[in-house]
Amino acid sequence: MREENGHGASLTGPCNQFFRLRTTRDGSCITPAAATAARRRCARKGDGMAGTSGGRPGLSPTLLYKDAKAAVRQLTEAFGFTELAVYEGEDGKVAHAELEQGGGVVMLGSKGTGSAFDRVMEGAGPAGVYVVVDDVDAHHRRAVEHGAEILMPPRDQDYGGRDYLARDLEGNVWSFGTYVPGTGG
Repeated sequence: MREENGHGASLTGPCNQFFRLRTTRDGSCITPAAATAARRRCARKGDGMAGTSGGRPGLSPTLLYKDAKAAVRQLTEAFGFTELAVYEGEDGKVAHAELEQGGGVVMLGSKGTGSAFDRVMEGAGPAGVYVVVDDVDAHHRRAVEHGAEILMPPRDQDYGGRDYLARDLEGNVWSFGTYVPGTGG
């Protein structure tokens, strides 16, 4: 029986009736119980974010890419995100991915899957996303070493933070800085 999950991915395939969950680049599958356990481990880290349940972020940007696999590579390699999960459809396209950075999570997927989210996002983007990091200069060096397009080098801001701007492979602008929104600094 083939069902769609709302993101355009089939619930049939190599992991029985569940998404293909790739936790490593080798394409290996894990059980839903193992995926749940991994999410709980991440939630136990606790990020001190007010208004969230169990330490999980209450807000997660969601971006669609023409080449979501390349986006996952760039975000992990150049910008230091940690891959939590990558769900692929039977066509091999990324139906849904979750990447963590500093206690926050960004979700992404592939354009052109025909999912409801893909249809309503048609024509949207690029987006801008701000990510809090501890060491802006070290983060910037890593991005440069991996060939990221830098739009503004690290600089101190009047409001007390230090940040830099970069563009990903599909035009989204990423700000990485020390300023913590909602806390006055």
